[in-house]
Amino acid sequence: MNNYICQTCGVQYENSIEKPKECKICGEERQYISSNGQTWTTLESMIKDGTYKNTINFEEEGLYSITTSPSFGIGQTAYFIKDKNFNLLWDCISYIDENTIREIEALGGIDALALSHPHYYSSQVEWAEAFNAPIYIHEDDKEWITRPSERIVFWSGESLELEEGIIIQRVGGHYKGGSILEWKNGGNESGILLTGDIIRVVADRQWVSFMYSYANFIPLPGSTVERISTRVIELKFTRLYDAFHRIIKEEARQRVQKSATRYIEALNGTRFNT
Repeated sequence: MNNYICQTCGVQYENSIEKPKECKICGEERQYISSNGQTWTTLESMIKDGTYKNTINFEEEGLYSITTSPSFGIGQTAYFIKDKNFNLLWDCISYIDENTIREIEALGGIDALALSHPHYYSSQVEWAEAFNAPIYIHEDDKEWITRPSERIVFWSGESLELEEGIIIQRVGGHYKGGSILEWKNGGNESGILLTGDIIRVVADRQWVSFMYSYANFIPLPGSTVERISTRVIELKFTRLYDAFHRIIKEEARQRVQKSATRYIEALNGTRFNT
């Protein structure tokens, strides 16, 4: 019996004798099945291979990034938040080994995991079991769970305060349950927003974008982007971190609003004429 991991998206599946026929995350139009076909691995194989390593980098007071090299799956970054009396892992990565566990334990361990959307569920149950922590996922994305666990807490509504000043905000968009994290205590109390790729920082770090599918270039409706921007303007943050370690360091709140306006104007045909 193995918990197989899709090598394209990095999401781990429940225990089975045979490999799953297809990854339901990749077999849907927001993602894709590799041109080389559906391939699988296991965490045990990745560890035994000795190729992969996690790096934990200090970003700023109370915030660390966690990445795997060489890149695996989608190649996202997870973030470890060390608040006053509460440590949170925001989003997740597939690879975890004893060295990673020791390093995080030295930082105080993990009290909870929270996920932005299904593309980053990865090996979340492995992480939760390693640190004896619950996993918070919005109930609107319940159908995308590939490895069920009693550690998963399905929350409902538009926001959930895990600890004072640490609030998951459901804004939808990329996925119905798509969520971002408002960390009011971050950035020396000026606030930090961690967005996965529900809101993604683009190549020009002064702007962000919003998509139904990034891989297949399917945009969101203007009304959805307008709804997201209306929610975000109410939140407390001056800095923004996305899932690929792209950062807007200043005036992030204003830049999200300008980006939403540009996006909607482009969809409506009022931004440019080509």
